[in-house]
Amino acid sequence: MLRRRMLLRGTALLSLIELLGPARGAQDAPAQPLLFEASVVRDMARRLAQQPYKPPDATLPDELKNLDYQAYRSIRFDPRQALWHDQKLRFTAEFFSRGFLYKNRVDIFEVVNGQATPFPYRPDLFTFDKVKAPAGDIGFAGFRLHYPLNRADYDDEVCAFLGASYFRAVAKGQGYGMSARGLAIKTADPGGEEFPLFKTFWLERPAPGSDSIVVHALLDSQSAAGAFRFTIRPGTETVFDTESALYPRVDIATSGLAPLTSMFLFDSNDRPGFDDYRNAVHDSSGLALHSGGDEHVWRPLANPRDLQISAFTDTSPRGFGLLQRERQFSAYEDAEAGYQKRPSLWVEPIGDWGNGVVELVEIPTRQEVNDNIVAFWRPHDPLRAKGEYLRNYRLHWCSTEADNPPLGKVVATRCGLSWNGKNRQFVIDFVGEGLKQWKADTAPVLESGCSKGQLVNAVASVLPDIDGWRVSLELDPQDNKLVEMHARLMGDGKPLTETWIYRWTPA
Repeated sequence: MLRRRMLLRGTALLSLIELLGPARGAQDAPAQPLLFEASVVRDMARRLAQQPYKPPDATLPDELKNLDYQAYRSIRFDPRQALWHDQKLRFTAEFFSRGFLYKNRVDIFEVVNGQATPFPYRPDLFTFDKVKAPAGDIGFAGFRLHYPLNRADYDDEVCAFLGASYFRAVAKGQGYGMSARGLAIKTADPGGEEFPLFKTFWLERPAPGSDSIVVHALLDSQSAAGAFRFTIRPGTETVFDTESALYPRVDIATSGLAPLTSMFLFDSNDRPGFDDYRNAVHDSSGLALHSGGDEHVWRPLANPRDLQISAFTDTSPRGFGLLQRERQFSAYEDAEAGYQKRPSLWVEPIGDWGNGVVELVEIPTRQEVNDNIVAFWRPHDPLRAKGEYLRNYRLHWCSTEADNPPLGKVVATRCGLSWNGKNRQFVIDFVGEGLKQWKADTAPVLESGCSKGQLVNAVASVLPDIDGWRVSLELDPQDNKLVEMHARLMGDGKPLTETWIYRWTPA
């Protein structure tokens, strides 16, 4: 249960609720509704950032301590007790128990007609199979939303907020894959990453028949507090309209805004050391960028031998994302994981985000259970203590790409040893409507280059089997340990394809 303090300014609505930790349980006096409006969470974050950081309540009863994955999975929420069950709404909310990796307490409110009421934890909300039911109000670990996404007569799980500031979503016909986060701090820092967390949520009860729902979240960490407002619209493309306000406690030089987290184990461009029957294993195949200067870039992901960080300088980016482009089962041959159904996630900035970089972090891994890919926007200037930073953006969870210009796209990148046994050969396939008019006798111009070493035998040829064009080139690294390459097709002085870029390092 919650202890809370309320500050009212004249006739203004509630502007501050301080969550001080567990208080009386649901068996005590009924919780009273609190006035709520959109500015409440922002006011809370602003004031929270002016106070010393208080670590979250991670105290668990003995029954929930040290659970393994299977034991935690045996704790199931009873759908009959879901928020808005039997209210004939298109959304319901179910909740996650604490335990396993999810030790921090999360408090959840329902908002109706401008009033917020806590949704109290009760053990009888869950069925406990391999675990003894705890007593009292221990709070939740997170929640998930259900909606009739694929069939009118069945409510699918469309998104889940669970763990730190992580959340996942799916569009129609998809299964869970990559995640988004509220904020990243010190990612890949030698001193260790800081993981901000969502400590409180407010779920606005949707109107009858509504296909959208609003979720508010209060974020906190050692370095910053923040407020988020998500307007969630499930569908063929599930969209999160995101409004964020960040309030640093200290100067933050290494912030990551709109962070995305995914997994890449191997593909045809990078699979050394993997003896596996599958053709590819990944939640995302590449990083796509749409720069403020209107250039479209495709960077295939890699599972490097050493930690690898790439930074793409830009001003007012139009979008970036981690995409899963190959949608055929034959590309993966994994009947259980279904990687062909994993979502792509595209970030569409709203407004001018100024100068900065899209940063890509690739972490070595030998297991597909590890999320080893991170991408985010890092502003050029640090976030300063006591400042306010407002950023709005739209998250597109999709199968076909949200940003879809009439340019040829990279549909495959392959590499291997060249015929001379020394160079690395790269083969890049481009497909797009604008490429179909070009024939062998009127071939587009291949632009290619590398930062070090030398590219040789670079050619572009029509490939009727895919109704596209193939670029083949060989890299002679000349004893260099890192080489950046790029290639694209041009016609009449204009790009016909996105720009393929690739970082080569020795296996």
